[in-house]
Amino acid sequence: MRRGPAPLALVVYGALSVLTLAVALARGTSPVETDAWLGLPDWARHGLSVAAGVLLAVLTVRATRLFVKRWGWAKMLHADLRPAVRDAGDGTILVLGIASGVAEELFFRGLLAPALGLVFSSLAFGALHQLRGRIGWIWATWAAVMGLLFGGVFLATGSLVGPIIAHASINVMNLRFLRDTEVEPTKPRRLGGLLGRT
Repeated sequence: MRRGPAPLALVVYGALSVLTLAVALARGTSPVETDAWLGLPDWARHGLSVAAGVLLAVLTVRATRLFVKRWGWAKMLHADLRPAVRDAGDGTILVLGIASGVAEELFFRGLLAPALGLVFSSLAFGALHQLRGRIGWIWATWAAVMGLLFGGVFLATGSLVGPIIAHASINVMNLRFLRDTEVEPTKPRRLGGLLGRT
């Protein structure tokens, strides 16, 4: 935990969580509950949120592996992100996966989504994941889509419990997959004929 970006990341996620809780306290609102789109009784909100979160986590983890196996853009993203976690231990992955899942859900869904709307909060979440280089827009788009899904569960059920479970689970499982799976990115094809000659 002492080496690499983990300590700095924990400080950032901790500060983001504290900021979110302070703003929610100042507003007199809850960062983990909001008015639900669905007319659910209080006892059903958290249960449905957890069920939707678990389903979203399972589908996303499976989709990630399928995408990396089949599509060049996913292989490229995997290959470019892998160096960040290649040497990370299980403890580091667990702590970072949970810390990022909790902090980002509190801030982007718990604080921003009710105040600014699902689409804007999801675009902001995607923008946070923008990176330099060839994968920048792919990673940002993926994050924005996931933000829409996490936010949809939160706003539909009124409970942030499911999105937190989904986000943290996806992070931990996909970080382990990223660390443990070496993927060769798809190489561009050479053009034939005159265009292929240098």
